[in-house]
Amino acid sequence: MKLTINTSFPENGSSQSLLILVDSEQLQNTTSTYQINNLDRLIEASQFKAALAESLSLIGQVSQSSHAALIGLGKVAELQPAKLAKIAQTIIQATQKKFKQISVDLTQLPQELHYLFALALTQASYGYDEYKSKKNEFVLEQIDLIATHSVLTTEQLQLVQAVQSGQNLARDLGNRPSNICFPEYLADQAIALAAEYPDLLKVTVLDEQQMADLGMGAFLAVSQGSERPGRIISIEYQSERSEAPVVLVGKGITFDTGGISLKPGAGMDEMKYDMCGAASVLGTMRALCESRLALHVVGTIAAAENMPSGKATRPGDIVTTMSGQTVEILNTDAEGRLVLCDTLTYVKRFNPALVIDIATLTGACVVALGSVLTGLFTPDDKLAAELETAGQHSFDRVWRMPVIDDYQEQLDSPFADIGNIGGPKAGSVTAACFLQRFTREYRWAHLDVAGTAWNSGANKGATGRPVPLLMQFLANRVQTNG
Repeated sequence: MKLTINTSFPENGSSQSLLILVDSEQLQNTTSTYQINNLDRLIEASQFKAALAESLSLIGQVSQSSHAALIGLGKVAELQPAKLAKIAQTIIQATQKKFKQISVDLTQLPQELHYLFALALTQASYGYDEYKSKKNEFVLEQIDLIATHSVLTTEQLQLVQAVQSGQNLARDLGNRPSNICFPEYLADQAIALAAEYPDLLKVTVLDEQQMADLGMGAFLAVSQGSERPGRIISIEYQSERSEAPVVLVGKGITFDTGGISLKPGAGMDEMKYDMCGAASVLGTMRALCESRLALHVVGTIAAAENMPSGKATRPGDIVTTMSGQTVEILNTDAEGRLVLCDTLTYVKRFNPALVIDIATLTGACVVALGSVLTGLFTPDDKLAAELETAGQHSFDRVWRMPVIDDYQEQLDSPFADIGNIGGPKAGSVTAACFLQRFTREYRWAHLDVAGTAWNSGANKGATGRPVPLLMQFLANRVQTNG
């Protein structure tokens, strides 16, 4: 989706539809910019109030465009960022199958919301029809934004477009079924991305023998139950700067049955989404390539399938991690932390400035935060503040949760250095505390996206979060570091 920003409607432009955002308390001011015939009569006849996402067709009434409509913002003074998605969805649903190019007038939308609204438009335009015989037939290619005054810049719109591309990739990967998207497939996707951007990316893939040679007993305890071999995939993005990298680590369990600790059958189809952390890393790497941000980033994916079989790990088994710590596997459905702990040890070789892991890790985080906020765990106050700020700027928000030593004793095991679960209390916290034991040598944050990486129900599908958060965090880092 191409986005532009303009100060007025182009008289000789190719825009096929004009959508005008209107404040319910400034309806009449619309006529000051556009020549709308019979506006008062239309408003009275339709009882148009410009309520949130309410629309009023102006076909044949606006001299500047044959197809036009007013789109209500409600009371702008009360407008919250959370409402922008509904307005964007109204616009996209009305236009994406009809017009290649549209214009959206933002003049009555507060300037501080322009960036988020542009992002919301790109997010609303996503559709997934890869395995449907009847395709969506979307034709919308360009949105021209209009505002007499705006803080939006061309560079910001380029970032929005890059985020859209990365977020769409993450959504596509999350939505693909596990018979298509398995660990080796994720490795192939990384290799294909590097082939597309050979000047920016370098990919390294570890197979199971290489992992065994490195002593990754925890990772292999998960992957050994499946016919699909596990992979650790590292994608290095190197711009002209050679500083210590930001390392992103994504959980890539391409299907999670729970292993021997088998999950209930109802809803198990959604366990294809257990690789959404990995998908967000791949999506962020694509977005980086398109935006060409000037920094050094490594994306590392822990890809495995968790299956029950004669070779699967049993509850009570003890394994040795790459770090040398031993783990008693009390529940094979707490597998994400097992593949992550060895991967978090492995990424020390990159001498990271900081590490952020992204994982659909715990149902407990869904209970705590639902599907609105991503759980943020870090002992680093400065890093937490940076991620919280990026979350607000991208409207891909996080909520800081505790990761303190008081919870560590819940992970004690009588037979090994650590158990892989901490009991029924504070499950998302003890999961983070488990990971913390493998991250003491660098700055680290953990994002539990179990509630935000996909939606269930009527709008079922991957969200592509937290690609917007990660890209905003990285863009802010570039701006701060110059």
